[in-house]
Amino acid sequence: MQIKDIAYARSGDKGDVVNVGVLALDDAAYEKLQAALTPERLKAHFGDWVRGEIHVFPMPNINGFNLLLHNALGGGQPGRFGTTSRASRSAPHFSAWRCRIER
Repeated sequence: MQIKDIAYARSGDKGDVVNVGVLALDDAAYEKLQAALTPERLKAHFGDWVRGEIHVFPMPNINGFNLLLHNALGGGQPGRFGTTSRASRSAPHFSAWRCRIER
């Protein structure tokens, strides 16, 4: 199962920190994601692309998560006009992740 099957995701960045917002489609999906979205599993998924810590902040009142991926942009992207930020591509990469989620 892919994350995109049970949630929406958007991403952005500030300096070299990538932020991924995840909203589960329903309560059952939120519970599955809560078990699956651990810093260790996310680090294994993103590999060397994220060289710093990963923080997962659950937001149960909206069935969401805020993921912070530190040292993920090689020092940041300021001043690079006309190019797509790597951070903007992290949500699709994350959404396509096939992780073990109990059905």
